[in-house]
Amino acid sequence: MTDFFINATIWTLALYGLFEIIKTIIYIFTYTDMKADGIYLIIATKNQEDKIEYFLRSSLFKILYGREDYVKQIFVADLDSEDNTKEIAKKISTDYKCINTMSWRECKDVLDNVNNN
Repeated sequence: MTDFFINATIWTLALYGLFEIIKTIIYIFTYTDMKADGIYLIIATKNQEDKIEYFLRSSLFKILYGREDYVKQIFVADLDSEDNTKEIAKKISTDYKCINTMSWRECKDVLDNVNNN
């Protein structure tokens, strides 16, 4: 019976490790198409539901309709907000493909795996 629990624990940990590897590969292929030919804006937010929509929309207006065409991507990194900041940013990111909303850990993973091609 002890062997069963040991084997079950080992297999569980192995499957968890495999899941983490697959998740990391997906992050790398999803977010590392960054090139060195522009600026990638990272906005770290926490509990800013009153201001995040106005800030993102005014930033997008300047980027999309202004002369700031060198901004390639905007990453909104949520620092574990306790309000609706992340949901509001996700709603805006569905309208604009240049915005990605993620947690701070995901943002750190993206930055660690940047491809400077």
